[in-house]
Amino acid sequence: MENAVIELEGLTKYYGSVKAVDNLSLRISKGEVFGLLGPNGAGKTTTILMMLGLCEPSAGQARVCGIDAARDPIAVKRKVAYMPDTLGFYDDMTALENLLYVGRLNGLADGEARARQTMELVGLQNELHKKTSAYSRGMKQRLGLADVLLREPEVIILDEPTLGIDPAGIRHFLTLIRQLSRQKGITVLLSSHHLHQVQQVCDRVGIFVGGKLLAAGNIESLARELFGGDSFVTTITAREPAEQWGGLLQDLERLEGLRQVETEGSTATLSCTRDITPEVVRLFVEKGLGVTGVYRKQYGLDEIYHRYFENNLN
Repeated sequence: MENAVIELEGLTKYYGSVKAVDNLSLRISKGEVFGLLGPNGAGKTTTILMMLGLCEPSAGQARVCGIDAARDPIAVKRKVAYMPDTLGFYDDMTALENLLYVGRLNGLADGEARARQTMELVGLQNELHKKTSAYSRGMKQRLGLADVLLREPEVIILDEPTLGIDPAGIRHFLTLIRQLSRQKGITVLLSSHHLHQVQQVCDRVGIFVGGKLLAAGNIESLARELFGGDSFVTTITAREPAEQWGGLLQDLERLEGLRQVETEGSTATLSCTRDITPEVVRLFVEKGLGVTGVYRKQYGLDEIYHRYFENNLN
């Protein structure tokens, strides 16, 4: 992969006799939002710790921004910002004071200007002088993102960042992550077990179960791999039974992307490699048939994840 910012090769970690991460190889490119998806205990956090140089691998190598994380963790930390699932701020200090303190620790000469800028970016410009003890969980998560952005990292690693945030806060947070990736070219690794959130924001996902990376790719490619290319299913019901549809079935079979069509009574189910629902409805109408129901389904991350998970329980 060109412009790979994160490169994991054969990464393995044992805790005693337990293999927490099993021969993980993965590349993530610059500006990509990658979702590391799996249940609690899958090895996601251990992988992140090895990428940050906070945990030494038993085998393999983690390179971030071209730096070996095990050999030079300090250099990695200059390039990478990490936001854990639980954030810690000084409750007796205001949000701005917390960020200024972080700025001083990182030697930022323009710390206050940058702190105010990042607070505005995450939507907290009106809460600068409020003590963090009065912040809600969602506000603290946004402040944590401001803390991350203050250092202008090349890579942001987020470990369960939406934990405990209300739905509106989650939407705002995920939108912000997407914007940062697109506008600033920041590479984002998002570790989560929330399927819908990952699907909303990530360019690609890696499905992690039992310390193993079972699959990696975008939703479309994973769906094709699992479901034989039939990633879309359209079900349409007419008033008339299939025997009265005339040459409609032959017309349907000529549609690009159709792989299979099955009829039962007055219902047709079409398995497709793309969404052909509008074209199917148009053909029914052109034949003068009365359409009474249309159902479109696209295999998403939920089906993909559970298929992989079920196939690898043992």
